[in-house]
Amino acid sequence: MRTPLRDTGALGAALLAPPAVAAVLVPFRTDLTNATMALILVVVVVVVVAVAAIGNRAAGAVAAVSSAAWFDFFLTTPYQRFTINDGDDVETAVLLLVVGLVVSQLAARARRLEVITVTDAGYLARVHETAQLVQASGSPDKIVDHVRRQLIDLLELRDCRFEYGSLLGHPARLEQDGSVVVARGRWDVERRGWPDGEIELRALAGGHYRGRFLLQPGPAVPPLQARLVAVTLADQTGAALDTAAPRLEQ
Repeated sequence: MRTPLRDTGALGAALLAPPAVAAVLVPFRTDLTNATMALILVVVVVVVVAVAAIGNRAAGAVAAVSSAAWFDFFLTTPYQRFTINDGDDVETAVLLLVVGLVVSQLAARARRLEVITVTDAGYLARVHETAQLVQASGSPDKIVDHVRRQLIDLLELRDCRFEYGSLLGHPARLEQDGSVVVARGRWDVERRGWPDGEIELRALAGGHYRGRFLLQPGPAVPPLQARLVAVTLADQTGAALDTAAPRLEQ
């Protein structure tokens, strides 16, 4: 997976902001209490955590560690050394680290939950769009082609084709629960990636086979939610083909 630009920016801010603020406080270190200086650095952590909320957990953790380290280096005796002699300074540094870590991870988790919500809304939109097409269109071929394109985008496939008629061969199969089966054995797709070759996704209606999509996977393995949506789209295709079958046989 590539690192998004915002993640890189968050890591940069996490590395650079705490030492910059600590350096600014150097002229005042004899006048301010360690607790006050640590509080200022906590504010820096919170700012960086705000960046981490649109970045990732690593950015928040780096911000917390960086703040504690530079607090020690610039603002506690002996200065310009990563050493702390005073017990109160040790306590302050540890609290600064713990608070920064906890808050940063909470912010990163909040961002992750937001991404899941947006992603789920996107999945729902795909299912709704296909359902509308099934109701409005009398052309099974149009529905098949629409779902085929949806599957390519949803599962990040290299390609996808649809086969009508009887089952031939024994390719790997994407099951109703989102798992993958190879030669009657379950394949750990999260750990091992997609199996080699095409993967079958059957279009069923009331337990009756109406055709299958043959997926050509890309390098990325989509999450379980995406695979379950793919199964739902295939079922919608099966229902459309089942409805159209009497007309096509006349």
